[in-house]
Amino acid sequence: MSGASHTFSFASILAAPPEKVWARVSTLSGVNAEMAPWFRMTGPQGVDHLEPGQLALGQRLFRSWLLLFGVLPLDYDDLTFVRFEPGKGFLERSRMISAKVWEHERTLEPHPEGTLLTDRIRFEPRLPLPGLRGLYSSVFRHRHAQLRRHFGGRLAS
Repeated sequence: MSGASHTFSFASILAAPPEKVWARVSTLSGVNAEMAPWFRMTGPQGVDHLEPGQLALGQRLFRSWLLLFGVLPLDYDDLTFVRFEPGKGFLERSRMISAKVWEHERTLEPHPEGTLLTDRIRFEPRLPLPGLRGLYSSVFRHRHAQLRRHFGGRLAS
């Protein structure tokens, strides 16, 4: 598996307008609500909401630890955005312990039922760890379920 690139995506139609969805998903507390209770991401004290003026695109913003059950360090993400468009989405291209390349693209598009939110993931693992793609995929399946629970909505077909 090492050296190979893996991709997957999830899409949900959320029963809320894009600006309301963005207000939640662009915050660390919103991301942590998506991952609860399994994981929590850390950030610098006092940083919750990201604004374009705070970001130097292409440069590491900060190191975020991924904590299993909110306490056990499992991985880190050197959080780096290469695109960040409020209300529309972002493209994160970072490094992790488990992945030498981690790309998370999230897009929000207006939809007759609210917002079409799509996550596309591409990663290159550092080591041949069986099941890593399945683990990452399960995390995003859970995140989308949490988003639909919060906003209402359904899986996109």
